[in-house]
Amino acid sequence: MSEKVVILGAGESGTGAAILALKQGYSVFVSDFGKVKAQYQEILNRYGIAWEELNHSFERILSADLIIKSPGIPEKAPVMKEIRRNDIPVISEIEFAGRFTNATKICITGSNGKTTTTLLTYEILKRAGYSVGLAGNVGKSFAWQVAEEPHDYYVIELSSFQLDDMYDFKAEVAVLMNITPDHLDRYEYQMQKYTDAKFRIIINQTETDFFVYCDDDPVITTELKKKNIPAIALPFTLQKKQGNGASITGNEINININEKHFSMSILDLALQGKHNTYNSMAAAVSSMAVDIRNEHIREVLSDFQGVEHRLERFLKVHGIEFINDSKATNVNSTWYALESMDRPVVWIAGGVDKGNDYNMLLDVVKHKVKAIVCLGVDNTRIHEAFDPFVTNIIDTQSMAEAVKSAYYLARNGDIVLLSPACASFDLFENYEDRGHQFKLEVRNL
Repeated sequence: MSEKVVILGAGESGTGAAILALKQGYSVFVSDFGKVKAQYQEILNRYGIAWEELNHSFERILSADLIIKSPGIPEKAPVMKEIRRNDIPVISEIEFAGRFTNATKICITGSNGKTTTTLLTYEILKRAGYSVGLAGNVGKSFAWQVAEEPHDYYVIELSSFQLDDMYDFKAEVAVLMNITPDHLDRYEYQMQKYTDAKFRIIINQTETDFFVYCDDDPVITTELKKKNIPAIALPFTLQKKQGNGASITGNEINININEKHFSMSILDLALQGKHNTYNSMAAAVSSMAVDIRNEHIREVLSDFQGVEHRLERFLKVHGIEFINDSKATNVNSTWYALESMDRPVVWIAGGVDKGNDYNMLLDVVKHKVKAIVCLGVDNTRIHEAFDPFVTNIIDTQSMAEAVKSAYYLARNGDIVLLSPACASFDLFENYEDRGHQFKLEVRNL
């Protein structure tokens, strides 16, 4: 009798996990409490995998030997409480797929910058001719690739939710970009619990593996003092001098890994701004750790196109520049965005507040923002934080209304910046949907 695997969630990761489980001889059932998208229905049917939607059949789920859950399902969901009560092991799709590949895995996490760093690193490995897959929060499901199109290397973007359900998995190169308050609603509003989740990126690493991290991040540096990490440390920094790792002298990025050396001018980076220098450094260090030659690294860092919905300079309308930063779902991301603006800003903000502390934005808002357009079902927290400092703060309930209002508040030479600092689930499917609607409404002006 084959072991029973139940997969909760029939999105990209769940469908991928189902295909891999089937290939590995498990008996597979997929359960989704929401509606399953047509493309995934078609795939599950093609493989003959049993599935359900708009329901969780508890009896069937609780008969499983192993549960693979979508990172979006919180522990407080009734189905998870029942599973925990029955002591059924729960793992993530990444943990499951890791059991069936010997590939080298470069895994990237952090509160901000992880998508850009992941895509940069993937692009460098691809340009160098490596057999490489892009997985995790971007690209195709890791499990799906392990099952159907295996690679020698994977560059994997990991959220804290994915890391929570990983136990035996190991990243040969673990990259920790930064840790700032985010998703605290999922961690009982305890920063230490969120920090612990992020540090799971280094579980099971040995002295032959690499740990790449930001040496300017106070949460990371404080945490490192408490830990004894066996992996080879490769810090990156804009503020300190470094032996092994990446640092800056004048306008030059310098990277040293043992006998290997790389340098390039910050002015030649395709992605400008302080946050992007960190992203470029992290990608370069990770690539050097897996023996990529300098010319491939330099090439990609100087011609990379950037990520949609992340400080995407979109259109100018009557001298007003519209920038799509919909991917900024937390306060720290928005701080980076506002900090990099060099002209007066009409800021579109709001959505589902994840326990945000807006205090860190006060200074940059006072200096850069001339008006705020709130876009959310409940904008109380934004008003409380900024009403004393910004004269024009208006509430809107749709993207069309928000874009029009911002356009009327802006003048020739100003910037309209969509950088919500919040999740999108109150009015939009996800941050991509929010970004696409923003671009559509800007085009309609």
